[in-house]
Amino acid sequence: MNREIDLSETCYGRVRDLQYDLAVLPWGATEPHNLHLPYLTDCILAHDIAVDAARKALETCGVCCMVLPPVSMGSQNPGQRELPFCIHARYETQKAILTDIASSLRAQGMRRLVIVNGHGGNCFKNMIRDLAVEMPDLLIAAGDWYAACPAQDFFDEPGDHADELETSVMMHYHPELVNLAEAGPGTSKPFAARMLNEKVAWVPRDWRRVSQDTGIGDPANATAGKGRRFAEAVAGRFAELFCELARGPVYRD
Repeated sequence: MNREIDLSETCYGRVRDLQYDLAVLPWGATEPHNLHLPYLTDCILAHDIAVDAARKALETCGVCCMVLPPVSMGSQNPGQRELPFCIHARYETQKAILTDIASSLRAQGMRRLVIVNGHGGNCFKNMIRDLAVEMPDLLIAAGDWYAACPAQDFFDEPGDHADELETSVMMHYHPELVNLAEAGPGTSKPFAARMLNEKVAWVPRDWRRVSQDTGIGDPANATAGKGRRFAEAVAGRFAELFCELARGPVYRD
């Protein structure tokens, strides 16, 4: 079935006669993930969740989605960009990428696009607002896959980055890419300013001052079973989203 819903695997001969209801864009980053997860973790997991959700949408409500290849250009904090091979994409770069993708899809007749975001540094709201003015007939929605279900319902110590959650889901999808024995503890330091810790205001964290191994959150309790349960729940939520956006009205009359 993936040959019809995953652009990374399919070919023109498979898709040219099919009618697609919705396009799905996984968006991640290129950055270190503690000492045990791939640089492209955010791309890999956003893509795999999106494919599972597209499969569920097709099976449950007949909505046909195409999952696009993941975008690896993520926005990084100070202290991350200086790490080897960590790539920082500016807001302008991300907006240009999204604009080109949206324009291409719109020219082909697509009117629904959902971004499945896998990187906490990415924020698409202002881009989508701008594009809603430029392309009012194209609906663009964005959601963070890792926040679609309460992490505390599935994990003992969910953290923030390369933690038990991300490690477990990667162990579910790609156990060959995870060596938990190599992981650092993911210990992190808070801000000295209490109001910043209490989120009265926001500043980007300097990653090299916050974490020694780039992780935030201990991955030690990660298991593939936890990852499978969380991934299935999240994919189910996104499948519902795809079905609602593809087949129902966005606003109430």
